[in-house]
Amino acid sequence: MSATGVQQDTSTTSMQKKVLVGGSIGQFVEFYDFTLYGLSAVILSQHFFPQGDKITGLLVIFATFGVAFVMRPLGGLFFGALGDKIGRRRTLTITIFLVGICTALIGVLPGFTQIGWAAPILLILARLGQGFSAGGESVGGPSFVYEHAPVNRRGLWINITLAATALPSVCAGGLILLLSTMMSDASFESWGWRIPFLLALPLSAVGLWIRSRTDESDLFKAVAKERPKEFSPIRESFQQNWVGMLQVFFVLGLTALGFYMLSAYFVTYIQTTGDLNREQALLTNALAMASYTLLLPIFGHLSDRFGRKPLLITGSALLALTSIPAFGMVTSGNLGLAYIGQTLFVIALTCYGGGCYTFFCERFSTNTRFTSAAISYNIAYAAMGGSAPFVGTWLVDATGVNTAPGFYMSVCAAIVLALTFITRLPETRGRLG
Repeated sequence: MSATGVQQDTSTTSMQKKVLVGGSIGQFVEFYDFTLYGLSAVILSQHFFPQGDKITGLLVIFATFGVAFVMRPLGGLFFGALGDKIGRRRTLTITIFLVGICTALIGVLPGFTQIGWAAPILLILARLGQGFSAGGESVGGPSFVYEHAPVNRRGLWINITLAATALPSVCAGGLILLLSTMMSDASFESWGWRIPFLLALPLSAVGLWIRSRTDESDLFKAVAKERPKEFSPIRESFQQNWVGMLQVFFVLGLTALGFYMLSAYFVTYIQTTGDLNREQALLTNALAMASYTLLLPIFGHLSDRFGRKPLLITGSALLALTSIPAFGMVTSGNLGLAYIGQTLFVIALTCYGGGCYTFFCERFSTNTRFTSAAISYNIAYAAMGGSAPFVGTWLVDATGVNTAPGFYMSVCAAIVLALTFITRLPETRGRLG
Protein backbone atom coordinates (compact mmCIF):
# COMPACT_ATOMS: atom_id res chain seq x y z
CA MET A 1 0.00 0.00 0.00
CA SER A 2 1.43 3.38 -0.98
CA ALA A 3 1.29 6.61 0.97
CA THR A 4 -1.73 7.63 -1.08
CA GLY A 5 -3.65 4.59 0.12
CA VAL A 6 -3.74 2.98 -3.32
CA GLN A 7 -2.63 -0.62 -3.50
CA GLN A 8 0.52 -0.97 -5.59
CA ASP A 9 -0.26 -4.08 -7.59
CA THR A 10 1.54 -4.13 -10.93
CA SER A 11 1.22 -7.82 -11.83
CA THR A 12 -1.35 -9.06 -14.32
CA THR A 13 -2.48 -12.61 -14.98
CA SER A 14 -3.52 -14.28 -18.21
CA MET A 15 -7.12 -14.25 -17.00
CA GLN A 16 -7.01 -10.49 -16.33
CA LYS A 17 -5.72 -9.87 -19.85
CA LYS A 18 -8.51 -11.99 -21.36
CA VAL A 19 -11.08 -10.00 -19.37
CA LEU A 20 -9.57 -6.74 -20.63
CA VAL A 21 -9.65 -7.93 -24.24
CA GLY A 22 -13.16 -9.38 -23.89
CA GLY A 23 -14.47 -6.21 -22.26
CA SER A 24 -12.93 -4.05 -24.97
CA ILE A 25 -14.41 -6.15 -27.77
CA GLY A 26 -17.83 -6.02 -26.13
CA GLN A 27 -17.67 -2.23 -25.96
CA PHE A 28 -16.48 -2.13 -29.57
CA VAL A 29 -19.42 -4.23 -30.79
CA GLU A 30 -21.98 -2.25 -28.79
CA PHE A 31 -20.79 1.15 -30.00
CA TYR A 32 -20.13 -0.13 -33.52
CA ASP A 33 -23.83 -0.90 -33.73
CA PHE A 34 -24.92 2.46 -32.36
CA THR A 35 -22.35 4.53 -34.23
CA LEU A 36 -23.05 2.81 -37.54
CA TYR A 37 -26.66 3.92 -37.35
CA GLY A 38 -25.66 7.54 -36.83
CA LEU A 39 -23.04 7.44 -39.59
CA SER A 40 -25.63 5.99 -41.98
CA ALA A 41 -28.37 8.45 -41.04
CA VAL A 42 -28.69 10.06 -44.46
CA ILE A 43 -28.96 6.80 -46.43
CA LEU A 44 -31.21 5.13 -43.81
CA SER A 45 -33.64 8.04 -44.01
CA GLN A 46 -33.81 7.52 -47.79
CA HIS A 47 -34.46 3.75 -47.54
CA PHE A 48 -36.80 3.38 -44.59
CA PHE A 49 -38.98 6.50 -44.63
CA PRO A 50 -41.11 8.26 -47.25
CA GLN A 51 -39.21 11.01 -49.00
CA GLY A 52 -39.94 14.60 -47.93
CA ASP A 53 -37.66 17.54 -47.32
CA LYS A 54 -34.09 16.81 -46.23
CA ILE A 55 -34.28 18.19 -42.67
CA THR A 56 -37.53 16.37 -41.89
CA GLY A 57 -35.98 13.09 -43.02
CA LEU A 58 -32.97 13.61 -40.77
CA LEU A 59 -35.12 14.57 -37.79
CA VAL A 60 -37.15 11.37 -38.25
CA ILE A 61 -34.08 9.12 -38.49
CA PHE A 62 -32.45 10.79 -35.48
CA ALA A 63 -35.70 10.33 -33.55
CA THR A 64 -35.46 6.59 -34.26
CA PHE A 65 -31.79 6.81 -33.21
CA GLY A 66 -33.06 8.00 -29.83
CA VAL A 67 -35.67 5.23 -29.62
CA ALA A 68 -32.96 2.68 -28.82
CA PHE A 69 -31.94 4.75 -25.82
CA VAL A 70 -35.46 4.51 -24.38
CA MET A 71 -34.83 0.78 -23.95
CA ARG A 72 -31.39 1.19 -22.40
CA PRO A 73 -32.63 1.92 -18.86
CA LEU A 74 -34.94 -1.10 -19.04
CA GLY A 75 -32.11 -3.26 -20.34
CA GLY A 76 -29.83 -1.88 -17.64
CA LEU A 77 -32.39 -2.68 -14.96
CA PHE A 78 -32.93 -6.22 -16.26
CA PHE A 79 -29.32 -7.16 -17.03
CA GLY A 80 -27.94 -5.20 -14.06
CA ALA A 81 -30.01 -7.19 -11.57
CA LEU A 82 -29.19 -10.39 -13.47
CA GLY A 83 -25.48 -9.60 -13.43
CA ASP A 84 -25.45 -8.89 -9.69
CA LYS A 85 -27.24 -12.19 -9.07
CA ILE A 86 -25.77 -14.75 -11.48
CA GLY A 87 -22.52 -13.01 -12.37
CA ARG A 88 -21.10 -10.59 -14.93
CA ARG A 89 -19.66 -13.14 -17.37
CA ARG A 90 -22.83 -15.14 -18.00
CA THR A 91 -24.91 -11.98 -18.37
CA LEU A 92 -22.46 -10.47 -20.84
CA THR A 93 -22.58 -13.53 -23.10
CA ILE A 94 -26.28 -12.79 -23.60
CA THR A 95 -25.90 -9.06 -24.24
CA ILE A 96 -23.11 -9.27 -26.82
CA PHE A 97 -24.95 -11.93 -28.84
CA LEU A 98 -28.26 -10.04 -28.79
CA VAL A 99 -26.80 -6.71 -29.91
CA GLY A 100 -25.03 -8.42 -32.83
CA ILE A 101 -28.24 -10.12 -33.99
CA CYS A 102 -30.26 -6.90 -33.91
CA THR A 103 -27.63 -4.95 -35.86
CA ALA A 104 -27.28 -7.61 -38.54
CA LEU A 105 -31.06 -7.58 -38.87
CA ILE A 106 -30.96 -3.94 -40.01
CA GLY A 107 -28.63 -5.06 -42.80
CA VAL A 108 -31.25 -7.40 -44.28
CA LEU A 109 -34.44 -5.37 -43.80
CA PRO A 110 -36.34 -4.38 -46.97
CA GLY A 111 -36.94 -0.68 -47.47
CA PHE A 112 -40.01 1.56 -47.58
CA THR A 113 -40.48 1.09 -51.34
CA GLN A 114 -40.70 -2.70 -50.85
CA ILE A 115 -42.91 -3.09 -47.76
CA GLY A 116 -44.17 0.40 -46.96
CA TRP A 117 -44.63 1.39 -43.31
CA ALA A 118 -43.58 -2.08 -42.16
CA ALA A 119 -40.00 -1.03 -43.00
CA PRO A 120 -39.65 1.76 -40.39
CA ILE A 121 -41.57 -0.37 -37.86
CA LEU A 122 -39.11 -3.25 -38.24
CA LEU A 123 -36.20 -0.80 -38.12
CA ILE A 124 -37.50 0.61 -34.85
CA LEU A 125 -37.94 -2.91 -33.40
CA ALA A 126 -34.33 -3.72 -34.28
CA ARG A 127 -33.24 -0.47 -32.62
CA LEU A 128 -35.24 -1.37 -29.50
CA GLY A 129 -33.41 -4.72 -29.34
CA GLN A 130 -30.08 -2.95 -29.70
CA GLY A 131 -30.97 -0.58 -26.89
CA PHE A 132 -32.16 -3.31 -24.53
CA SER A 133 -28.98 -5.38 -24.91
CA ALA A 134 -26.71 -2.34 -24.84
CA GLY A 135 -28.26 -1.35 -21.51
CA GLY A 136 -26.50 -4.34 -19.96
CA GLU A 137 -23.34 -4.45 -22.11
CA SER A 138 -22.42 -0.79 -21.61
CA VAL A 139 -22.07 -1.16 -17.84
CA GLY A 140 -21.42 -4.88 -17.47
CA GLY A 141 -18.26 -4.82 -19.60
CA PRO A 142 -16.53 -2.01 -17.66
CA SER A 143 -17.69 -3.47 -14.32
CA PHE A 144 -16.24 -6.88 -15.24
CA VAL A 145 -12.92 -5.30 -16.23
CA TYR A 146 -12.92 -3.06 -13.15
CA GLU A 147 -13.29 -5.99 -10.76
CA HIS A 148 -10.38 -7.83 -12.39
CA ALA A 149 -8.06 -4.81 -12.76
CA PRO A 150 -5.13 -4.03 -10.44
CA VAL A 151 -6.36 -1.38 -7.99
CA ASN A 152 -3.71 1.16 -8.92
CA ARG A 153 -4.42 0.78 -12.65
CA ARG A 154 -8.20 0.80 -12.70
CA GLY A 155 -8.33 4.16 -14.45
CA LEU A 156 -6.03 2.95 -17.21
CA TRP A 157 -7.82 -0.39 -17.67
CA ILE A 158 -11.34 1.06 -17.68
CA ASN A 159 -10.35 3.74 -20.15
CA ILE A 160 -8.63 1.23 -22.43
CA THR A 161 -11.94 -0.64 -22.42
CA LEU A 162 -13.95 2.52 -23.06
CA ALA A 163 -11.49 3.69 -25.72
CA ALA A 164 -12.87 0.80 -27.75
CA THR A 165 -16.11 2.79 -27.96
CA ALA A 166 -14.35 5.26 -30.27
CA LEU A 167 -12.80 2.69 -32.59
CA PRO A 168 -16.17 1.84 -34.17
CA SER A 169 -16.35 5.37 -35.57
CA VAL A 170 -12.90 4.90 -37.08
CA CYS A 171 -13.62 1.41 -38.40
CA ALA A 172 -17.24 1.93 -39.42
CA GLY A 173 -16.51 5.34 -40.88
CA GLY A 174 -13.46 3.99 -42.70
CA LEU A 175 -15.42 1.01 -44.01
CA ILE A 176 -18.26 3.21 -45.27
CA LEU A 177 -15.71 5.54 -46.85
CA LEU A 178 -13.93 2.60 -48.53
CA LEU A 179 -17.16 1.05 -49.82
CA SER A 180 -18.56 4.35 -51.08
CA THR A 181 -15.26 5.10 -52.84
CA MET A 182 -14.84 1.67 -54.44
CA MET A 183 -18.48 1.23 -55.45
CA SER A 184 -20.64 3.31 -57.70
CA ASP A 185 -23.11 5.59 -55.94
CA ALA A 186 -25.99 3.48 -57.25
CA SER A 187 -24.50 0.20 -55.94
CA PHE A 188 -23.60 1.63 -52.54
CA GLU A 189 -27.01 3.21 -52.05
CA SER A 190 -28.75 0.05 -53.27
CA TRP A 191 -26.97 -2.64 -51.21
CA GLY A 192 -23.39 -1.66 -50.31
CA TRP A 193 -24.47 0.24 -47.18
CA ARG A 194 -25.79 -3.05 -45.74
CA ILE A 195 -22.34 -4.69 -45.49
CA PRO A 196 -21.16 -2.86 -42.32
CA PHE A 197 -24.39 -3.85 -40.52
CA LEU A 198 -23.99 -7.52 -41.43
CA LEU A 199 -20.43 -7.57 -40.05
CA ALA A 200 -21.80 -7.06 -36.52
CA LEU A 201 -22.68 -10.75 -36.28
CA PRO A 202 -19.16 -12.21 -36.72
CA LEU A 203 -17.78 -9.47 -34.45
CA SER A 204 -20.19 -10.55 -31.72
CA ALA A 205 -19.15 -14.19 -32.20
CA VAL A 206 -15.49 -13.28 -31.60
CA GLY A 207 -16.37 -11.41 -28.40
CA LEU A 208 -18.54 -14.30 -27.24
CA TRP A 209 -15.70 -16.78 -27.75
CA ILE A 210 -13.19 -14.68 -25.77
CA ARG A 211 -15.61 -14.15 -22.90
CA SER A 212 -16.31 -17.87 -22.70
CA ARG A 213 -12.65 -18.29 -21.68
CA THR A 214 -12.87 -15.92 -18.69
CA ASP A 215 -14.12 -16.31 -15.12
CA GLU A 216 -15.75 -14.15 -12.46
CA SER A 217 -13.45 -12.01 -10.31
CA ASP A 218 -12.47 -13.13 -6.81
CA LEU A 219 -14.10 -9.91 -5.59
CA PHE A 220 -17.51 -10.90 -6.98
CA LYS A 221 -17.20 -14.54 -5.82
CA ALA A 222 -16.49 -13.44 -2.26
CA VAL A 223 -19.49 -11.07 -2.18
CA ALA A 224 -21.81 -13.65 -3.77
CA LYS A 225 -21.00 -16.20 -1.05
CA GLU A 226 -21.94 -13.83 1.77
CA ARG A 227 -25.21 -12.35 0.49
CA PRO A 228 -28.60 -13.60 1.82
CA LYS A 229 -30.96 -15.69 -0.33
CA GLU A 230 -33.57 -12.91 -0.46
CA PHE A 231 -31.06 -10.45 -1.92
CA SER A 232 -32.68 -7.91 -4.30
CA PRO A 233 -30.14 -5.80 -6.24
CA ILE A 234 -32.79 -3.31 -7.36
CA ARG A 235 -34.15 -2.71 -3.86
CA GLU A 236 -30.65 -2.46 -2.38
CA SER A 237 -29.57 0.01 -5.09
CA PHE A 238 -32.41 2.46 -4.48
CA GLN A 239 -32.21 2.15 -0.69
CA GLN A 240 -28.45 2.50 -0.29
CA ASN A 241 -27.09 4.16 -3.42
CA TRP A 242 -29.62 6.80 -4.50
CA VAL A 243 -27.23 9.72 -3.89
CA GLY A 244 -24.45 8.00 -5.84
CA MET A 245 -26.88 7.14 -8.63
CA LEU A 246 -27.89 10.81 -8.96
CA GLN A 247 -24.23 11.82 -9.09
CA VAL A 248 -23.41 9.22 -11.73
CA PHE A 249 -26.44 10.38 -13.73
CA PHE A 250 -25.21 13.94 -14.18
CA VAL A 251 -21.54 12.97 -14.49
CA LEU A 252 -22.30 10.44 -17.25
CA GLY A 253 -24.93 12.66 -18.87
CA LEU A 254 -22.29 15.15 -20.00
CA THR A 255 -19.98 12.56 -21.51
CA ALA A 256 -22.98 10.87 -23.20
CA LEU A 257 -23.95 14.16 -24.82
CA GLY A 258 -20.39 14.87 -25.94
CA PHE A 259 -19.66 11.38 -27.21
CA TYR A 260 -22.80 11.12 -29.31
CA MET A 261 -22.38 14.64 -30.67
CA LEU A 262 -18.94 13.54 -31.82
CA SER A 263 -19.62 10.00 -32.98
CA ALA A 264 -23.22 10.03 -34.20
CA TYR A 265 -23.96 13.63 -35.16
CA PHE A 266 -20.80 15.30 -36.49
CA VAL A 267 -20.64 13.38 -39.80
CA THR A 268 -24.13 14.56 -40.73
CA TYR A 269 -23.55 17.99 -39.12
CA ILE A 270 -20.46 18.59 -41.26
CA GLN A 271 -22.30 17.64 -44.44
CA THR A 272 -25.48 19.62 -43.83
CA THR A 273 -24.05 22.65 -41.99
CA GLY A 274 -20.37 22.72 -42.90
CA ASP A 275 -20.92 22.08 -46.62
CA LEU A 276 -18.32 19.32 -46.89
CA ASN A 277 -19.08 16.10 -48.76
CA ARG A 278 -19.65 12.65 -47.24
CA GLU A 279 -16.08 11.44 -47.79
CA GLN A 280 -14.56 14.58 -46.21
CA ALA A 281 -16.93 14.37 -43.24
CA LEU A 282 -16.14 10.68 -42.67
CA LEU A 283 -12.39 11.28 -42.97
CA THR A 284 -12.17 14.14 -40.47
CA ASN A 285 -14.45 12.37 -38.00
CA ALA A 286 -12.52 9.10 -38.26
CA LEU A 287 -9.28 10.97 -37.51
CA ALA A 288 -10.89 12.71 -34.54
CA MET A 289 -12.21 9.41 -33.17
CA ALA A 290 -8.75 7.87 -33.57
CA SER A 291 -7.43 10.69 -31.39
CA TYR A 292 -10.16 9.89 -28.85
CA THR A 293 -9.00 6.25 -28.77
CA LEU A 294 -5.40 7.27 -28.08
CA LEU A 295 -6.08 10.05 -25.57
CA LEU A 296 -8.67 8.37 -23.33
CA PRO A 297 -6.29 5.77 -21.79
CA ILE A 298 -3.71 8.55 -21.23
CA PHE A 299 -6.20 10.57 -19.21
CA GLY A 300 -7.30 7.36 -17.48
CA HIS A 301 -3.69 6.81 -16.40
CA LEU A 302 -3.55 10.40 -15.13
CA SER A 303 -6.65 9.73 -13.03
CA ASP A 304 -4.76 6.84 -11.39
CA ARG A 305 -2.05 9.31 -10.38
CA PHE A 306 -4.04 12.41 -9.49
CA GLY A 307 -7.58 11.17 -8.83
CA ARG A 308 -10.89 11.07 -10.68
CA LYS A 309 -12.26 14.39 -9.42
CA PRO A 310 -9.47 16.67 -10.72
CA LEU A 311 -10.02 15.33 -14.24
CA LEU A 312 -13.80 15.73 -13.95
CA ILE A 313 -13.37 19.36 -12.94
CA THR A 314 -10.73 20.15 -15.56
CA GLY A 315 -12.57 18.32 -18.33
CA SER A 316 -15.96 19.94 -17.69
CA ALA A 317 -14.32 23.38 -17.54
CA LEU A 318 -12.58 22.74 -20.86
CA LEU A 319 -15.84 21.60 -22.47
CA ALA A 320 -17.59 24.73 -21.23
CA LEU A 321 -14.85 26.97 -22.65
CA THR A 322 -14.00 25.26 -25.95
CA SER A 323 -17.27 23.82 -27.29
CA ILE A 324 -18.46 26.99 -29.05
CA PRO A 325 -15.19 27.69 -30.92
CA ALA A 326 -14.80 23.96 -31.67
CA PHE A 327 -18.26 23.73 -33.23
CA GLY A 328 -17.55 26.93 -35.15
CA MET A 329 -14.49 25.37 -36.75
CA VAL A 330 -16.37 22.15 -37.48
CA THR A 331 -18.93 24.09 -39.54
CA SER A 332 -16.43 26.47 -41.19
CA GLY A 333 -16.55 24.67 -44.53
CA ASN A 334 -12.76 24.23 -44.37
CA LEU A 335 -11.48 20.64 -44.23
CA GLY A 336 -8.50 21.43 -41.97
CA LEU A 337 -10.52 23.54 -39.55
CA ALA A 338 -13.23 20.86 -39.40
CA TYR A 339 -10.60 18.39 -38.20
CA ILE A 340 -8.97 20.83 -35.75
CA GLY A 341 -12.37 21.71 -34.25
CA GLN A 342 -13.21 18.06 -33.66
CA THR A 343 -9.76 17.41 -32.17
CA LEU A 344 -10.12 20.35 -29.76
CA PHE A 345 -13.47 18.93 -28.67
CA VAL A 346 -11.91 15.45 -28.28
CA ILE A 347 -9.15 16.74 -25.96
CA ALA A 348 -11.70 18.29 -23.59
CA LEU A 349 -14.01 15.27 -23.79
CA THR A 350 -11.29 12.67 -23.11
CA CYS A 351 -9.93 14.69 -20.20
CA TYR A 352 -13.39 14.53 -18.66
CA GLY A 353 -13.78 10.87 -19.64
CA GLY A 354 -10.51 9.96 -17.93
CA GLY A 355 -12.20 10.67 -14.61
CA CYS A 356 -15.87 9.89 -15.22
CA TYR A 357 -15.59 6.41 -16.71
CA THR A 358 -13.80 4.97 -13.68
CA PHE A 359 -15.91 7.02 -11.27
CA PHE A 360 -19.19 5.38 -12.34
CA CYS A 361 -17.83 1.89 -11.50
CA GLU A 362 -15.92 2.96 -8.40
CA ARG A 363 -18.81 4.89 -6.85
CA PHE A 364 -20.65 1.64 -5.92
CA SER A 365 -19.75 -1.52 -4.00
CA THR A 366 -19.44 -4.91 -5.72
CA ASN A 367 -22.72 -6.15 -4.23
CA THR A 368 -24.89 -3.81 -6.34
CA ARG A 369 -22.37 -2.24 -8.74
CA PHE A 370 -23.89 -3.62 -11.93
CA THR A 371 -27.48 -2.64 -11.05
CA SER A 372 -26.76 0.80 -9.54
CA ALA A 373 -24.39 1.84 -12.30
CA ALA A 374 -26.60 0.43 -15.06
CA ILE A 375 -29.68 2.36 -13.94
CA SER A 376 -27.97 5.75 -13.64
CA TYR A 377 -25.67 5.24 -16.64
CA ASN A 378 -28.44 4.23 -19.02
CA ILE A 379 -30.91 6.91 -17.94
CA ALA A 380 -28.13 9.46 -18.51
CA TYR A 381 -27.35 8.04 -21.94
CA ALA A 382 -31.03 7.86 -22.85
CA ALA A 383 -31.70 11.46 -21.82
CA MET A 384 -28.53 13.10 -23.12
CA GLY A 385 -26.84 10.73 -25.57
CA GLY A 386 -29.90 9.49 -27.40
CA SER A 387 -31.22 13.01 -27.92
CA ALA A 388 -27.89 14.55 -29.02
CA PRO A 389 -28.23 14.20 -32.84
CA PHE A 390 -31.91 15.21 -32.78
CA VAL A 391 -31.32 18.24 -30.53
CA GLY A 392 -28.29 19.32 -32.58
CA THR A 393 -30.25 19.14 -35.85
CA TRP A 394 -33.28 20.89 -34.34
CA LEU A 395 -31.22 23.71 -32.79
CA VAL A 396 -29.54 24.57 -36.09
CA ASP A 397 -32.86 24.47 -37.94
CA ALA A 398 -34.79 26.45 -35.29
CA THR A 399 -32.18 29.17 -34.65
CA GLY A 400 -30.41 29.40 -38.00
CA VAL A 401 -27.15 29.49 -36.00
CA ASN A 402 -24.64 26.85 -37.10
CA THR A 403 -22.88 26.80 -33.72
CA ALA A 404 -26.10 26.44 -31.67
CA PRO A 405 -25.22 22.84 -30.64
CA GLY A 406 -21.90 24.18 -29.30
CA PHE A 407 -23.75 26.65 -27.05
CA TYR A 408 -25.90 23.76 -25.80
CA MET A 409 -22.81 21.67 -25.04
CA SER A 410 -21.12 24.57 -23.26
CA VAL A 411 -24.11 25.29 -21.01
CA CYS A 412 -24.48 21.61 -20.06
CA ALA A 413 -20.78 21.42 -19.17
CA ALA A 414 -21.02 24.51 -16.99
CA ILE A 415 -24.00 23.02 -15.13
CA VAL A 416 -22.16 19.74 -14.48
CA LEU A 417 -19.08 21.66 -13.28
CA ALA A 418 -21.26 23.50 -10.76
CA LEU A 419 -22.99 20.29 -9.64
CA THR A 420 -19.61 18.67 -8.99
CA PHE A 421 -19.09 21.16 -6.17
CA ILE A 422 -22.72 21.56 -5.06
CA THR A 423 -23.23 17.80 -4.52
CA ARG A 424 -19.75 17.36 -3.00
CA LEU A 425 -18.74 14.68 -5.45
CA PRO A 426 -16.41 12.25 -3.64
CA GLU A 427 -12.96 11.20 -4.76
CA THR A 428 -13.16 7.43 -5.41
CA ARG A 429 -9.60 6.56 -6.44
CA GLY A 430 -8.23 3.55 -4.59
CA ARG A 431 -11.52 2.39 -3.06
CA LEU A 432 -11.72 -1.29 -2.24
CA GLY A 433 -14.77 -3.56 -2.30
